[in-house]
Amino acid sequence: MSEKIKKIFKSIGPGFIIASVVLGPGSITVASRIGSQNGYAFLWVIVIAAISMAVYTSMGARFGVLHDKSILQSITETYGRWFAVLIGISAFMAASSFQFGNNLGIGIGMKGITGIDERVWPLIFTPLGLILIFWAKNLYKVLEKIMMVMVMIMITAFVFNLALTKPDPVSIGKSFVPLSVSIDHFDVIAALVATTFVLHCAIYQSYLVQDKKWKLGNLKNSIKDTYMGIFMLSLISALIILTSAAALHPKGIVVNSAADMAQQLEALFGGFAKIIFSTGLCAAAFSSLMVNSVMGGGLLADGLGLGRSMNEKIPKFFTSIILILGMVIAVFFRGNVIYALIMAQASSIFAVPLIAAGLFLILNNKKVMGKHRNNKIQNTIAIFGFILISILVYYMYHKLITSIGTI
Repeated sequence: MSEKIKKIFKSIGPGFIIASVVLGPGSITVASRIGSQNGYAFLWVIVIAAISMAVYTSMGARFGVLHDKSILQSITETYGRWFAVLIGISAFMAASSFQFGNNLGIGIGMKGITGIDERVWPLIFTPLGLILIFWAKNLYKVLEKIMMVMVMIMITAFVFNLALTKPDPVSIGKSFVPLSVSIDHFDVIAALVATTFVLHCAIYQSYLVQDKKWKLGNLKNSIKDTYMGIFMLSLISALIILTSAAALHPKGIVVNSAADMAQQLEALFGGFAKIIFSTGLCAAAFSSLMVNSVMGGGLLADGLGLGRSMNEKIPKFFTSIILILGMVIAVFFRGNVIYALIMAQASSIFAVPLIAAGLFLILNNKKVMGKHRNNKIQNTIAIFGFILISILVYYMYHKLITSIGTI
């Protein structure tokens, strides 16, 4: 039995890294707040976003096992450097948006544990991240082990808590059917989609698969790993919504702080819920802070033709910029932290359409992918996901312009 377990764990890795990056403090906060405000109503969004993310991430994995060159190098050779540069910049901006949320998450998590102001903690954790990035000998292996543990801990805690909170199965069943959707719901939908459908992570799956040294013979394993990672990601998001809907919504509690979110875990941990939840929030924030910055920095460097590996100098330099930028913004931020986390999460979808276009084009190119290019089902889902995210981006852009106009 122990040999079988070892074999299973050797066959996974990149998918869990993706799950741990996407499932940062913004995702936890968004899911908790939406569950507390709307109950089970928007669980269907998680399903749609997860299916779209699974298709795009598996596209990245499929490219990774077929080629030694990176996906942005292939896009450069096929469509021109300009396209790769734009994708790199888009990924950098999306990662920077996430990074602001990660730093805020570390801050409110540590404040929940220690009572010390949240703006102090990014000044401590960001240097720790920089040290790990620059001094780890094999960063991929370090990250793979850390992220796998983080994901399993989060799943275990919320599964146990869900069993104790006893959600209503009838209401859960109804929540997977979108009975009515209005433009007033677009903020909620955009934020929830952004908790799962994160395409700078999807395209980076190709790099993680290559760093894992998987080749064509590992294609089935890479796809299984991808689907398992996205399943874990969407499961945790759904569990958080379910526990928040069952524990907070009936009491009329709306999430405005880590202490509010921690009330979800009181059924399991009682008076220790705040500290335990805050610790989990910090763990999610730090793991996401680390790998998210590596992804954004690596994709920008590769788009510019300046290196692709997380062990090279220029990608590490751009990674450092993301880390420091997220830290500085979080330290000087003044305002509602929970609302800022949600907006940082939702705003990351601005970069998605361009990355989606790059993935779609290269995975449908017969010269590049041969018989492993997308099939009709994959293309149908990919196009649906692209249309969905484009509508949300248009809405968020319109809202941003309107907000600027009222200042």
